[in-house]
Amino acid sequence: MTAPGKIQLTGEMFIGADRVRGQAGARRSRNPHSGEELDPPYGMDDGTAVTEACRRAEAAFDAYRATPDRHRAAFLTGIATNLEEHSAQIVSAVVLETGLAEARARTELARTAGQLRMFASLLGTPEWRDPRHVPAQPDRTPLPRPELRSRLIPLGPVAVFGASNFPLAFSVAGGDTASALAAGCPVVVKGHLAHLRTSELVGACVADAARQADLPDGVFSLVFGDGNETGAQLVGDPRIAAVGFTGSRAGGTALTSLAQRRPIPIPVYAEMSAINPVFLLPHRLAAATDHIAAGYVASLTASAGQFCTNPGLVLAVEGSELDAFRETLVEMLREQPAQTMLTSTIAEAYRAGQTELAGIPEVSLLAQGTANPTHAAGVPAIYHTDAKTLLTEPRLQEEVFGATSVLVSCANPDDLIQVARHLAGQLTATLHADPDDHALAASLLPVLERRAGRIVYNAWPTGVEVGPATVHGGPYPATSDARSTSVGTMAINRFLRPVAYQDLPENLLPT
Repeated sequence: MTAPGKIQLTGEMFIGADRVRGQAGARRSRNPHSGEELDPPYGMDDGTAVTEACRRAEAAFDAYRATPDRHRAAFLTGIATNLEEHSAQIVSAVVLETGLAEARARTELARTAGQLRMFASLLGTPEWRDPRHVPAQPDRTPLPRPELRSRLIPLGPVAVFGASNFPLAFSVAGGDTASALAAGCPVVVKGHLAHLRTSELVGACVADAARQADLPDGVFSLVFGDGNETGAQLVGDPRIAAVGFTGSRAGGTALTSLAQRRPIPIPVYAEMSAINPVFLLPHRLAAATDHIAAGYVASLTASAGQFCTNPGLVLAVEGSELDAFRETLVEMLREQPAQTMLTSTIAEAYRAGQTELAGIPEVSLLAQGTANPTHAAGVPAIYHTDAKTLLTEPRLQEEVFGATSVLVSCANPDDLIQVARHLAGQLTATLHADPDDHALAASLLPVLERRAGRIVYNAWPTGVEVGPATVHGGPYPATSDARSTSVGTMAINRFLRPVAYQDLPENLLPT
């Protein structure tokens, strides 16, 4: 793999430095356009691979965390380079297994490589360990003060679950893996069954980089397992110290519950469910009706709406401007074709969610796209209701994963604030406002700060800039821990903990 030749797909797992074929039957991924099964078949784990992967990860931990920062940085950079050298093969696999457009797959690969390099750069500074030093004061009265030093150290082996909607950026070498490896934590990834080929290709890039960096065996493993048993075994293994997950609320809460029932509970950093409310304030809506409508439709339908930051709820005050906005949405959305979704299961759940919305009293279909006969197609749709219904109907706060949104009419600006107070935790909250709206925006901001991890102004929430100030998190049910982010350099903090050293002699202090 040192040369950019084609990676041979084998259907095997990566257990440390070894390739292992699972013995609990086989699974193939599918082309969501046609439903066709794809080769090769992948052997599923019967439990032995997870056990061995966790054993090796624990055995590698102390040696890996002692590796100089520059060596771990070189490892992360090596993964990024491998991904780029094999980009054509990886992008082809993503498109075939997910139905995502080639341009989206290339963008996501670039983001994945960029995340790895971002953490490599972070390791070049000491600040990520947050070192602190308080000198001794032996003459202080009434009690002397000891010398205290502190720093952050890695937690231990981390379990990472690949996400269905981001086969690269939140998967085998995605943000959870990159931040855990940067922190000094070995990683055991459970690959997503919807993109087995992509997972193996990326796993080969990580494993090769680990070999080139001469890292301890067990720093990285990739397992495949059918059903929930593999994930439960991974979270329950006593050698796993933390979990990174991106997926459904049901999946994230189940893993969190498992982790809390362990004899020694561990943190689960689960990014789960959000409807990402957008507030269209009156003056801005009047001044930019068509511009806002075009942005809404584009954000809603990008990648079949399969973004965790999709605008699932849009709120505005009743009036002639909102009437014109609704008419524009009907015209724009009817030109949007249905798109192939990631899997037939996701498409079925999407259609069931639309049926659920349509069955709620006082909720009506406002606009809809055109049908598409592909195997796993989802038709984009916008529904309409009022603030009173939203405040009394909890189902309107449940995410419909895909290109479906609800437009909410509010009788007056106070309704916007009341609804904001009523909402559950979110990844994002968005304000569209002109200067004449700033008094209302200022009243909304303190409420939105309590509800969301990122507040967006005059833009749309889809698309997450990766950088030092990024927060991709939020209160439950957006995530299982509102104090964390899964994107940006602060993501490394999830896999670190503080240790203080009191009066240690110089020759015993960590480097």
